[in-house]
Amino acid sequence: MCTRVVWPDAAGAVLVGRNMDYHRDLGTNLWIQPRGTRRDDGVDGVLAWSAQYGSIVATAFDMISVDGMNEAGLAGHVLWLAESSYGEHDPSRPALSQAVWLQYFLDNFATVAAAVEWIESNRVQVVQLTDPATGEVPTIHLALDDASGDSAIIEYIGGEMTVHHSPEYHVMTNSPAYDQQLALLARIDGFGGDAPLPGTTLATDRFARAAHYVRRLPQPSTPLEAIASMFSVIRNAAQPFRLPDAGKPDASQTIWQVVADLTRLRYVFESTTRPNIVWVDLADVDLSEGAPQLVLDLGSRLALEGGLAGNVSTKFEDRGDLHLLTLSDLRRLAAHSGEG
Repeated sequence: MCTRVVWPDAAGAVLVGRNMDYHRDLGTNLWIQPRGTRRDDGVDGVLAWSAQYGSIVATAFDMISVDGMNEAGLAGHVLWLAESSYGEHDPSRPALSQAVWLQYFLDNFATVAAAVEWIESNRVQVVQLTDPATGEVPTIHLALDDASGDSAIIEYIGGEMTVHHSPEYHVMTNSPAYDQQLALLARIDGFGGDAPLPGTTLATDRFARAAHYVRRLPQPSTPLEAIASMFSVIRNAAQPFRLPDAGKPDASQTIWQVVADLTRLRYVFESTTRPNIVWVDLADVDLSEGAPQLVLDLGSRLALEGGLAGNVSTKFEDRGDLHLLTLSDLRRLAAHSGEG
């Protein structure tokens, strides 16, 4: 599922766009997370922190942060990678649950380089969770990008962590693993080969098209034009509504799209099933320590009927704190199910 594209030279700004492709509604909402928010690793609580940076995140079922941007201009994006294998949990190493993996970096880092240094020096593990509603076990990889145009893709293959770190890594999709994606791209005309630009919804073809079109965007004259240009690229890599391919949840329709301006700190969200685009300017929200966590309910009647549109920075509500899924939650659910 999904495509992520970085445009590092949009008339002095850095923009990133991503599609969320999935075979069912993820109950996505937008959450404002202020500085000072307390969290732990969601595994055993050994790693705990208070957020140094405020952020906006898009969630799945309000249980996992799947996309977002912080006030320093660092953004992150969770995508599906069927080959992901995280290895057995080693208690001697720091660990992060899949639900909090992205959020940790938004909370604690201003740049990709600083995040990568922490990842590599700590040999952090990712601990897999199970969807409590369906029993599905996510296999995901993570992209990070920042306002300097830097980029990193973090994958776990065969239990081993690999970090692909370079400002040249503008595009990320799904299978195969990233080094193989780069090798396949080199076969395409304009990237070292002579094969024509492909047109299917396969992850490799979306990768090639996104890489092709983001290099050909004209310089925008306004921030609005820059956002529209990035939407044009990720819409080209979007997937139409259809029944999912058997055994391939990564081959599913696009359900929402995001464009983030990492320079001006604007986060733009578009659903493929609701009529209006909404955006948030981080300068207009309270990210100070002690401020409440706020949510924009994208499944509300107001949102579904088109009453939410444009700048929604003041439309968020206090409905309590965001609780990201933990291993303890899953154990409690399993115990409750056994009692039933």
